[in-house]
Formats: sequence, C-alpha cells, structure tokens
Amino acid sequence: MDKYARIATLENEIEAGLLDSILTERNIPHVIRSYHDIVYNGIYQTVRGWGYVGSLESYRQEIIDILMNIRKSPSGDI
Repeated sequence: MDKYARIATLENEIEAGLLDSILTERNIPHVIRSYHDIVYNGIYQTVRGWGYVGSLESYRQEIIDILMNIRKSPSGDI
C-alpha cells in the first residue's frame, strides 16, 4: 500500500469540501483531515489551518494547481 504525503494546508471547511469533490470527480486518490480536536476546542485550527489534504506524491502538483485555482476563483468555479 502506498503512503500518502501531506500535500497542502487547507484554510477552511468550504475549501476542503470543494477540493474533495473535485479530486473525487477526477479519481485522484486523497484524504482530507481536519485539525479540529474536541479536547482542545479547535485551538490547533487557529495555529495550523483548518486541516490538510494528503495524497500520493505523484499527484502533488496537480492537487496544488487545483487548490490554487479554487483560491483564485471568487465563486469557486474552476
């Protein structure tokens, strides 16, 4: 089994959801993890970002390009 690497930090839940939809649609293997922790009431999200996207190294640039397009587009249309 291939190991996923952290590809990028995600800014918020909306960005994470949109990225997840696009990557799923394009059949790009990935995992999205939130830094939210109930015990610490989300304190790590203020320091580290909302969460991260992980995938295989071979998809790194494609995922980063998609994420940059999401962030550039005011309506999320890419």
